[in-house]
Amino acid sequence: MKMQKGLTVLATIAMLASLAACGQQTDAKDGTVKIGVLQLIDQTALTDARKGFEAELAKAGYKGDKVKIDYVNAQGDQANLKTMSQRLAKDGNDVNLAIATPAAQALQQEDAKTPMVFTAVTDPKAAGLVTNLKAPDRNATGVVDMVDIPAQIAYMHKLFPKAKTVGMLYNAAEQNSIVQIKAADQAVKKLGLRVVKRTVASTNDVQQAMESLASQADVIYAPTDNTVAAAMVTVGKVSLAKKVPVVPAASTMVQDGGVANIGIDYKDLGRQTAKLAIKILKGQKVNKLAVETPAKVTVIKNEKMMKAFGITDAEAAQN
Repeated sequence: MKMQKGLTVLATIAMLASLAACGQQTDAKDGTVKIGVLQLIDQTALTDARKGFEAELAKAGYKGDKVKIDYVNAQGDQANLKTMSQRLAKDGNDVNLAIATPAAQALQQEDAKTPMVFTAVTDPKAAGLVTNLKAPDRNATGVVDMVDIPAQIAYMHKLFPKAKTVGMLYNAAEQNSIVQIKAADQAVKKLGLRVVKRTVASTNDVQQAMESLASQADVIYAPTDNTVAAAMVTVGKVSLAKKVPVVPAASTMVQDGGVANIGIDYKDLGRQTAKLAIKILKGQKVNKLAVETPAKVTVIKNEKMMKAFGITDAEAAQN
């Protein structure tokens, strides 16, 4: 009798376990999917990328009770990146999104199991996120925001052909900025122009560094640097006050205080990244999803700043 009761209990446990497993499978495929989102800092480009990501998810049907998005923002703090990454790692998400290089590095360090897509990352190989762009090997893939930097420098030279000294403003602690500044430095010197640089550690440093740089440069180039991007309104004000134009690498940076440049729409970048996440949610393996480059590059213009520096639409048009 005791044996029969024992067998009944075991059968009941097995049935419950089976039902639980079925419930989990249904949740992943037909019910609510869980997506973790880690954003480095509040700045227009990164926020636009997130909005584009969410919009593309909704377009594909991942909205309402079909998706649960756990969004956290580290506000540029390294300690926050670590604790927030640890939290997302424990959530059992179906896929995680990392917005910007430091966020992707922190999340990958704390969670190697959950598939990760990244966006607004300039050089994923240099950042250690992958070693093979065509067949990602560290359970992460995404869309880079690297634009042809020599082409951007050539465009800047076209807008301001009389400029002899090019200033560069960036945060030397950001790996993505180091990569871009190296390429920009080479491109500027090939044109026979002089380079002066100023670095910042936080947004609090931007005004003073910008004022110092503007006193020595004829035009200023800023890469897709998260610190500078977060303070582009300040950069724009100093630019106007000192009458020294700024040509930033990112479209949102142009809109917030630059003149113009060849760039990308970060909402489009987010949408492109979401398409990779959707493929993962539908069962594709990360190592089968190559890291992508921006699908579209256009001329981004700030009409107010163009007028202030005497640039016409015809001059700003890309040839």
